[in-house]
Amino acid sequence: MQKQIQKLVELQAVDVRLGALRRVVAGFPAKLAEIEARLAAAKKRLADAREAHTASLKDRKKFELDVEQWTEKARKYRDQSYEVKTNEAFRALQHEISNAETEVARAEDRLLERMVSGDGFDHQIKDAEAALKEAEAAAAKEKAALAGERAAEEAKLAAAEAERAAIVAEIREDLVAEYLRIAKTRGTALAEVRDETCRACGVRVRPHVYQELRRAGNDQVFHCETCGRILYYTEPAVPASLVAEVSPSVNAGVDAASVGSDSVDAKPATPSAQATTGGQ
Repeated sequence: MQKQIQKLVELQAVDVRLGALRRVVAGFPAKLAEIEARLAAAKKRLADAREAHTASLKDRKKFELDVEQWTEKARKYRDQSYEVKTNEAFRALQHEISNAETEVARAEDRLLERMVSGDGFDHQIKDAEAALKEAEAAAAKEKAALAGERAAEEAKLAAAEAERAAIVAEIREDLVAEYLRIAKTRGTALAEVRDETCRACGVRVRPHVYQELRRAGNDQVFHCETCGRILYYTEPAVPASLVAEVSPSVNAGVDAASVGSDSVDAKPATPSAQATTGGQ
């Protein structure tokens, strides 16, 4: 693969990484908004409980006043009943007294309901205050963690942008412009060719193009005739299993050669030498 195409491949890899990092960084405001929303909900529950408690207190005062007013009316009607001269007037006052006492009883019932509900609102307020305290502590912890995460991702983003600038500086301007043009419409500008097929669109490339891409001295830029991406070819790596199978046989060959060499060097003694040795 020619050097300029190799640099474009590196550029595309960095751009893909940059895209992912930018999406992560862009998502932090939404995460922060979620934290603030949970905190706002806890604050609203407390505010609602306090508002309901205040409304209950107002109703309680109103019903207390109703009890006092109807009690006072009943007392006045009783006092008047002692002064009336006719049975008809007396019966009318008795009716008013009965009606006033009924209203007193109703007002007392409503007052009792508000007193009971007021105790419930007190508990709601205490629970909401405790929940808000927990929500604030959790929000502070989450915000701190989010800030640390955001700083780390922004540092990665800055490093990737610097890496990209360094790679772009090594590529011809016309190739960079072509790369950007294709990437704008296709998302990615380069496509690997494997098994004579464009891996981006799945269409087979012409045989002579495939051969040129594989040729070491190739300096041409080829495009996929279907998707228009710049094509490149990478020699496949040798599988580790194949390497493991080949290595023992190679070592065995070396060992056999060594044994053969040793056997040649170890020559038997000449008859004269044997005779001399025997004479000694």
